[in-house]
Amino acid sequence: MKHFKVDSKASVGLQDTRSITLIVPIYNEEASIPTFLDKVTSVLGEVGPDICFDVLFVNDGSRDTTEQLILTAAAERDNIGLINLSRNFGKEAALFAGLRNAKGDAVIPLDVDLQDPPAVIIEMIALWLDGAKVVNARRARRDNDTWLKKQTANAFYRIFNALAEHPIPRGVGDFRLLDREVVNAICQLGERSRFNKALFSWVGFEAEEVIYDRPARTAGETCWSYWKLWKLALDGIFASSTIPLRIWTYIGMLMAFTSLAYSGFIFTRTLLFGVDVPGYASTIMLILVFGGINMFALGIIGEYVGRIYTEVRQRPVYIVRSQHLAKNTEI
Repeated sequence: MKHFKVDSKASVGLQDTRSITLIVPIYNEEASIPTFLDKVTSVLGEVGPDICFDVLFVNDGSRDTTEQLILTAAAERDNIGLINLSRNFGKEAALFAGLRNAKGDAVIPLDVDLQDPPAVIIEMIALWLDGAKVVNARRARRDNDTWLKKQTANAFYRIFNALAEHPIPRGVGDFRLLDREVVNAICQLGERSRFNKALFSWVGFEAEEVIYDRPARTAGETCWSYWKLWKLALDGIFASSTIPLRIWTYIGMLMAFTSLAYSGFIFTRTLLFGVDVPGYASTIMLILVFGGINMFALGIIGEYVGRIYTEVRQRPVYIVRSQHLAKNTEI
């Protein structure tokens, strides 16, 4: 991955100062906060005087000393803001809260564990100043992931992109640069079941890409269990596509045609050869197979009905307990 300094004077002019907000959703990340702030300050201090930054932490119901650490840092640095949610709403809701409250001309969501390297931001800014509205950060490889996580991640991207009307780029997480115009468009989307990667893709706009190596986590432990990743995958698929329902329309038509053809075969055979006593095993097998298919289809319908129920109630995506916004945007 190449690194270079952004020539912001040449790109935007001496009198034109751009601001960028770093959105950092956090949950029980007390071990990562000091290292993250030191690294971000060191890297972004090299960008140039015409690009200003502020860091907006979204505390998603942390139960450790995360909030106190950020408030202490905010008292020393005017470019640090904090939004405290009333409980743990999940990373997708926390990121949406950050997008709604970010003030920068562009925003960059990233993780506090430094697996999203701040040095990549310099390349993102250069592409943004050249006219890109979205700059995606694609992982070159997943060397730090387990074999199971690699396989499940690859399977998710294949299944999602096969079903979704608007595919998402493989190997790209929430780490990306979004222009203010893109952020405003995303904030207009009112659904409660949010899968931000799909929403970033849905709104469109000109996109560029940088490729980076994803390092190991610097401190703390991930909160993403396989069960949480499974639920996120389901939210992503069912919140972004109705193709699973359409598939079952075709399966139902095929099953109906097959049943009609088989009924005609049985009727004709009975007329020609008389009554044939059916076997118990084959009867049970058909009942179990078709019963299982019906239950699976009902489960998919239930996933959509549950999300309809969530949308109809119109509860807010998150609730803010308190907030401390940055006083300025200077690193």
